[in-house]
Amino acid sequence: MAVPKQRHNSSRGKRRRGGHRKLEKKNLVKCSQCNQAIQMHRMCSFCGYYKGKEVKKSVEVKK
Repeated sequence: MAVPKQRHNSSRGKRRRGGHRKLEKKNLVKCSQCNQAIQMHRMCSFCGYYKGKEVKKSVEVKK
């Protein structure tokens, strides 16, 4: 029966799995109405437009 010769420490397993936990770069495009940088396939949080149509009338930007 196979038995490991030495124990692997916990950081070794965390390093192996750590590559899957990285953040991915978000795709940013310019809004067609206000030219602000927004995520693809999302409503613009600055003007409230999506695909050239007004989705939300009053959008407030929190500072």
